[in-house]
Amino acid sequence: MASRFNALKADAHWQKTWDEARTFAADDHSAKPKTYVLEMFPYPSGKIHMGHVRNYTMGDVLARHRRMTGHEVLHPMGWDAFGMPAENAAMEKGVHPGAWTRQNIATMKAQLKRLGFALDWTRELATCDASYYGHEQALFLDFYASGLVYRKESAVNWDPVDMTVLANEQVIDGRGWRSGALVEKRKLSQWFLKITQFADDLLDGLAGLDQWPDKVRLMQENWIGKSQGLQFRFALSDGGSVEVFTTRPDTIFGASFVAVAADHPIARAVAAANADAAAFVERCKQGGTTAAELETQEKLGFDTGITAAHPFGAGDLPVFIANFVLMDYGTGAVFGVPAHDQRDFDFASKYALPIRRVVSDGDRTDPDFDGDEAWTGAGTLVNSHFLDGMDVVDAKREVIRRAEDGGWGHGTTVWRLRDWGVSRQRYWGTPIPIIHCAACGEVPVPREQLPVELPEDVTFDVPGNPLDRHPTWKHVACPSCGADALRDTDTLDTFADSSWYFIRFASQPEDRPFDRAVAESWLPVGQYIGGVEHAILHLLYARFWTRALRHVGLIDLAEPFTGLFTQGMVTHETYQLDIPDYAGPPGALWISPDALIVGEGGALFAQTEDGASIPIRRGRVEKMSKSKKNTVDPEPIVDQYGADAVRWFMLSDSPPERDLEWSENGIEGAWRFVQRLWRLVDAELSPDAAPVEGDDLALRKQVHRTTAAVHAAVEGLQFNKAVAALYALTSAIEKAPPSVERRAAVRTLVLLSAPMVPHLAEEAWALAGGSGLIADAAWPAVDPAMLVDDEVTIAIQVNGKLRDTLMLPKGMPKEEVEAAALASEKIVRALEGKAPRKVIVVPDRLVNLVA
Repeated sequence: MASRFNALKADAHWQKTWDEARTFAADDHSAKPKTYVLEMFPYPSGKIHMGHVRNYTMGDVLARHRRMTGHEVLHPMGWDAFGMPAENAAMEKGVHPGAWTRQNIATMKAQLKRLGFALDWTRELATCDASYYGHEQALFLDFYASGLVYRKESAVNWDPVDMTVLANEQVIDGRGWRSGALVEKRKLSQWFLKITQFADDLLDGLAGLDQWPDKVRLMQENWIGKSQGLQFRFALSDGGSVEVFTTRPDTIFGASFVAVAADHPIARAVAAANADAAAFVERCKQGGTTAAELETQEKLGFDTGITAAHPFGAGDLPVFIANFVLMDYGTGAVFGVPAHDQRDFDFASKYALPIRRVVSDGDRTDPDFDGDEAWTGAGTLVNSHFLDGMDVVDAKREVIRRAEDGGWGHGTTVWRLRDWGVSRQRYWGTPIPIIHCAACGEVPVPREQLPVELPEDVTFDVPGNPLDRHPTWKHVACPSCGADALRDTDTLDTFADSSWYFIRFASQPEDRPFDRAVAESWLPVGQYIGGVEHAILHLLYARFWTRALRHVGLIDLAEPFTGLFTQGMVTHETYQLDIPDYAGPPGALWISPDALIVGEGGALFAQTEDGASIPIRRGRVEKMSKSKKNTVDPEPIVDQYGADAVRWFMLSDSPPERDLEWSENGIEGAWRFVQRLWRLVDAELSPDAAPVEGDDLALRKQVHRTTAAVHAAVEGLQFNKAVAALYALTSAIEKAPPSVERRAAVRTLVLLSAPMVPHLAEEAWALAGGSGLIADAAWPAVDPAMLVDDEVTIAIQVNGKLRDTLMLPKGMPKEEVEAAALASEKIVRALEGKAPRKVIVVPDRLVNLVA
């Protein structure tokens, strides 16, 4: 009986062998063509889950395959290690963020190593190490010196209890996610990076990213949001004016109100004289600070009593203070056209304002708009005086022309994109290397004093930023005049850390962020792999940061990632405790699959510490998430089945861009295939395998075709197709009679499967006496002649019905095809011994006999 593959023993042995040989360490000086494969690096939150495994397995297969096809491969790993979760752990568990983070890194690194990923651990980095963030501070100062960094007051979400700025995602129903306090809008001095300076370039560059998913390019295009429109002023009834911008000047005759932001000068002036207006302004401060968040909240307004004169004499419009207008977007004022903008429609409906149709969809032209939703499509202008009958494009041009001729407005371009606010009032991040001096103002930290390191002796027992209340850290001498001065106590947004880590992976000198020549020899990243949830911010910021580095002369590179692949998520059923009249926090009801107990009839229970049973309610199948506790820890799965079975399942069940549902049946099937593959190897490649003779041309052809197919599938990131081809070849080998060709086919099968199941492949390679490591072996060569079909399947029909099929030489003369068809026993029976009245031969396809 064939031996069983001992996965755990093989995993440990070959992982140790690769480590000791530094097999996957990339050589900067290699003469081979270079390729850079990178998966988005993880946040060290505690443990990896199957979502991580799928992501990294995909990149690993590609990296291993490219090594086998003659490339010098850079495939590194590191840790996106700054951020709020570490500070939350410090507050909740009484541990230092650094200790918590580094313990998690150790745990997750050990887990990744157990899966046998071909990673260059010699280049490992963590963004929380001063050896990394010190160089980031140097780059920040380079940007500052070139004018790409500035400081200004900006609206933020402020938690008055925790005394900190919150990201929009941390504001839930207007309250801080930790404290539950009503969040306020505040103005704080914040540092900004001038991403808008590169808006045109970032937008134009998307056209060249033809190896990116279309949906990601479209998402970035919409986020950048280039809009052509009209900027003009309304004259106000109080003698003043208000400037607005619109991308739809064609709809100006449908305007029914003007709205200004709560911190617009008009709003401030009204609030100063009206207590109700002041109360409304305060209420607005409890809302969100981004356009995306404002879209979802209830649209509220306060009528100022001021009116705006329509520029074409079409009446006066009431001016409102509105909670859906932001001072940081456009001019901080808009005019509303309810019939043709859903936000304006909602607002006008609430406050009984006119809703007038000015763009017709072709069915309705009357001015009274009575629909349930705004009409936002194209159409013909109606009820618009001199614009009537024009299409939208021509009407826009005409309004802009008249505004410019009249001197009350001008055509202009605006962007949805705003400069990147990078200040965070947090401890666990990169300190901003600026010193504030009463006499000298903002003073950059001298280069020789970098890195500005975070102090270790901080406490989290009091809300707010520990750097602010540290007794000594922020107190320094001004580098310019020597007077007492203060360090900036803000830290950088963690997106800054991930905006250039891929460059530091490529080159890691001690005295500067990177060596330009070495970095450029690897960059751009040939294949970047990660979740679509990073399509906007991370990818856009990385594209900006690379352009900023080019702007200051540090690298000659615009786009950081040539190829981008956004993999599907790994999903799992969710479970909740079924507790009637439960009144606690909803998150406490989620329960891990590991905690389930199966009762009679398959009913699910959980057990409390005192032994009581609580019924479980099944939820939806959702993306694995720690908040919903539906993650699966790969460690016990690897313990049971080995790394190769886990890897094989991650690749086999669905196209990689689609979600993959985790199932025990799936991993069982993958384990069975690993054992099946090993039985073939043991039977054919072991030293005591019986001698064989003979050839098998059909099997040889299938081997070459499979080699070509797997190569194309892996390079096309269609891993499930590669797996299917290997399944088919395995079955063909199993069915083939003993021969020299069968033995050679098994050897090739091992090589083809090596990127997917590397531990088994190394074991098989050693068993067969292969030279060195299979990780260093060459991909099997393909004979083009073996890819050419010299036989074809001919369908034989009688009176149009299929009666037989024959394998015949390709290009066989018609008369010989006809003779072969008439000689078929099935055809003789179908014709009942009679000669056909007519024979139709379609070369290399079919023969139709008319009886």
